[in-house]
Amino acid sequence: MLDFLYYPIAWVMKMWHALFSTFIDPASGLAWVLSIMFLVFTVRIILFPLFVKMIKSQRAMQELQPEIAKLKAEYGKDRQGLSEAMMKLQKERKVNPVAGCLPMLLQAPVFIALLHVLRRLGPGATGLYSWSNELTHQASVAQVFGAPISSNFLMKGPKLQQMIDVTGTTSHNIKIVTGILIVVMCTTQFISTKQIMKRSGPTAAGQMQMVQKLMLYGAPIGLLVSGTFFPLGVLVYWFTNNSWTIGQQFWVLKKMPPPNTTPGAADKSANVDPTKLVPKPGAKPVRRPASAAVIDGESTVVENPTKAVDATPGTPTKPAKGKNGTPATNGVPSAKRKAADGAKSAAPKNGSPKPASGATNSAPKAGAKPKPGNRPQQRRKKR
Repeated sequence: MLDFLYYPIAWVMKMWHALFSTFIDPASGLAWVLSIMFLVFTVRIILFPLFVKMIKSQRAMQELQPEIAKLKAEYGKDRQGLSEAMMKLQKERKVNPVAGCLPMLLQAPVFIALLHVLRRLGPGATGLYSWSNELTHQASVAQVFGAPISSNFLMKGPKLQQMIDVTGTTSHNIKIVTGILIVVMCTTQFISTKQIMKRSGPTAAGQMQMVQKLMLYGAPIGLLVSGTFFPLGVLVYWFTNNSWTIGQQFWVLKKMPPPNTTPGAADKSANVDPTKLVPKPGAKPVRRPASAAVIDGESTVVENPTKAVDATPGTPTKPAKGKNGTPATNGVPSAKRKAADGAKSAAPKNGSPKPASGATNSAPKAGAKPKPGNRPQQRRKKR
């Protein structure tokens, strides 16, 4: 039924086996293990351009997340409107979310074909697909550390007994070798999934975070169970595929880091002493007025030009001196500064206010309260 998949995979393995047979015993397990490993390398090299396209698509989707969040807030519970708006946004930015799934989807037929080919191997198998009878027999009896590449952890019954009679192996030896490979396969799967989460950028929230955690721990556990049914050659294939993925993703994280993870940004934030951000013990909190002082180079209005607010909360500083020894008035609007200067020049040196035109020179009686609007202007005290 799926011979169109089985024949190409068997042919690629035969070509690599013929190459390694020039300097390795054709019937040895090493020649067949190398053939399986280089089958993985062949497939991954062919899929590498699609992998690069997948990474670019993921980066583009990460850059769209702020705009997608705005669309979700805008449309609320309108799922259809949100879906149409997201499709329009992705079309404008030329982003294809499906592109990220292509490499994994294209590897699935290779895995299925290899699994079928190796499960058909056995002491009585002849002429599988494009292989000759001799080549099929060599693959059936080839061993890795004493375990045939077509054997699995749960092998039992007449097939196991026939395998033992032909190859001279033992059931105990098969379980040890396949068990070790299952553990190694699950470990490399965990590492590669962890790298995928790093490649995706900052940790996602909500449902996406749950999916990532499920994949991180669920995939190795699932392989721990299903790996007992896989032939030894498939375990070698999976381990090799995971190792390639780890190296490939390490290269991606170096060459194309995810957004908001520029090299050195984490180091700078780590060098900040958090104790410097905490107020000193016993210091009273100071509420800044609506018109604060000049902070970080930004000019703002100050109610009292003779006082400035320090960048450290609760720590007042002395006003800066101008050229003539008077306090600097940085940040005071020109209109207010002119009014203050005019009021200061109108006051005489002896301290008594100069009456305005039309006003009487009579001073108020002792104890009399000044009328509103007729309060004498007092001279500012200099520090």
